[in-house]
Amino acid sequence: MIDVIRENPVAALVVACEIAFWLFLAAAVVARYALHWRRTSTVLLLCEPVLEVVLLVATVGDLLRGAEPTWTHGLAALYLGFTVGFGRLTVHKVDAWVAYRFAGGPAPEPRPREGAAARGYEWRLWGRVVVAWLVSCGVLGVLMLIATQPDQREVLAGWAGRATLVLIGWLVFGPVWSEVSTRAKPQSVSARW
Repeated sequence: MIDVIRENPVAALVVACEIAFWLFLAAAVVARYALHWRRTSTVLLLCEPVLEVVLLVATVGDLLRGAEPTWTHGLAALYLGFTVGFGRLTVHKVDAWVAYRFAGGPAPEPRPREGAAARGYEWRLWGRVVVAWLVSCGVLGVLMLIATQPDQREVLAGWAGRATLVLIGWLVFGPVWSEVSTRAKPQSVSARW
């Protein structure tokens, strides 16, 4: 296990950041709802963006020290994009669920399933994917500037391609599918006989 971490320190850091994200979130909701320490909860939640900064600095620093770009650097870029695009939404969803289950809060609103509300929800969710894509591709662009060889840049460009496939796939199977499926439903017609 130690050898795997030595060979892929950036991948190990991505895993550590993901684990730390959930640990900080769990500690924050316990502090807020079990201990009623709102300030401590807020401080714990503010530690989460620090994780992304640490990962970004470590990833860029790894390449600046002369490491060859690998899949781990691409994974780090996509992870950073995902946390920027979806981190806050995840925190709010978990907070709402814990408040409802353990603190007598209101029930979280369910995801709309049909009509204009469902279409709007899907477009807003896809907007988060666009943010994640922009951040991921921006980080990959910085990493490509640091990479010295064309084949190294190719590895990173491949991750930008993967991110773009996710962006397009989410568009097609998210908001476009919602537009087509909910608008195409026939209105209820009363029986004529």
